[in-house]
Amino acid sequence: MEIEKLYELYKKFPRVQTDSRKLAAGEIFFALKGPHFNGNRFAAAAIENGAAGVVIDEPIEIEGENIFLVNDVLQCLQQLALHHRNQFQIPFLAITGSNGKTTTKELVHAVLSSRYKTYTTKGNLNNHIGVPLTLLSIGMDAEMAIIEMGANHQKEIASYCEIARPTHGIITNCGKAHMEGFGGVEGIRKGKGELFDFISIHKGTAFVNCELEYLLGMSKSIANIVWYGQPKGNFKSTVFQNEPLLALEIENPNWGKQRIFTRLAGAYNKPNIDVAIAVGDYFKIDFGTIRNAIEAYIPDNARSQLIQKDSNTIILDAYNANPNSMHAAIDNLIKQPGHGKVFLLGAMMELGEDSIKEHQEIIDLLVFHKMKQVVLVGGDFEKTSHPFRFFKTSDEACEWLKKNLPSHAMVLIKGSRSIKMEKLLEAF
Repeated sequence: MEIEKLYELYKKFPRVQTDSRKLAAGEIFFALKGPHFNGNRFAAAAIENGAAGVVIDEPIEIEGENIFLVNDVLQCLQQLALHHRNQFQIPFLAITGSNGKTTTKELVHAVLSSRYKTYTTKGNLNNHIGVPLTLLSIGMDAEMAIIEMGANHQKEIASYCEIARPTHGIITNCGKAHMEGFGGVEGIRKGKGELFDFISIHKGTAFVNCELEYLLGMSKSIANIVWYGQPKGNFKSTVFQNEPLLALEIENPNWGKQRIFTRLAGAYNKPNIDVAIAVGDYFKIDFGTIRNAIEAYIPDNARSQLIQKDSNTIILDAYNANPNSMHAAIDNLIKQPGHGKVFLLGAMMELGEDSIKEHQEIIDLLVFHKMKQVVLVGGDFEKTSHPFRFFKTSDEACEWLKKNLPSHAMVLIKGSRSIKMEKLLEAF
């Protein structure tokens, strides 16, 4: 099957779907399969329900010009995405990193879309299926594209770069995330660094935080670098308020001294804001527009959200967690004024053989700072030595919390995605 023939259908019906339950009339259905599902079984029904076409890798009982039998549906999806990508001569900005990549993506999108028609990854569709789906969602009117790339093993980012062909790249940081798959911190840097490797080879441009020394080494082969952070960045950024929402003072010879009042909780979001400013400035957006875009951005989906529930102020940062982001979130709450601080912490996953040690370090940090109101949930927290209350699941923790609600407290809710710590919001 020639990809051009499928692309002709896609140009007439430029919407694709991989979940038959969500299929709408006029969409092209890609019958993906995995260990526990087989989309080929639903292909005939998809046609009956108005699909513009189906892509299958197992024969079905009907035939037609809009039924494409291929060797591998996933590979076909990726090839179609690459073919679509190659129709554009616009900036494609790829973002990866251990922490903050989705928030960075949202902030950069807010800034770029203030001037340009910008398409970006929806939610966290940042894997081997999400990246091609993101590319195929880009309209021909696009002036900018932002592609988020997640990874839990080496060669993964490299494979996404071959599909997305980024012209610009950001690595937010390389922390202790997915250590099990990457094989330790050096493996993480090598895996995330595949983005900079691609940018270097193809003479693209990287936005690099010069305050992270390891990024200096990872980017040394790139000819075109836009620095942010000090001392190399062209503006100075300082936290002047974080009680509880973050505000920055920005200083630059052209802008003078300016202030940005964000709706983000946590000083750890400062580098995410800094790179959004750097990207906007690079693409010639004036500072006032950049500031307005960042100030208007409201976080959602359990990422650095500030929620008021009666007398309690909740920082909901429960979309994911690893040792670096957990330390940063705990430090942020410890530094807040007042005494009523509550920590509702879920376990961190995919840490491999270091998992118990990393969980114990979180415990030790809380004990060192004499934090008393701590609830731990799930995973390897159960295998640590601690003086705190522990529950195996977020459901159990939620039931206990309903009967023991704090008042006039600042509460941090954080944990890995699989622990579902956002469940605890139901108690408030």
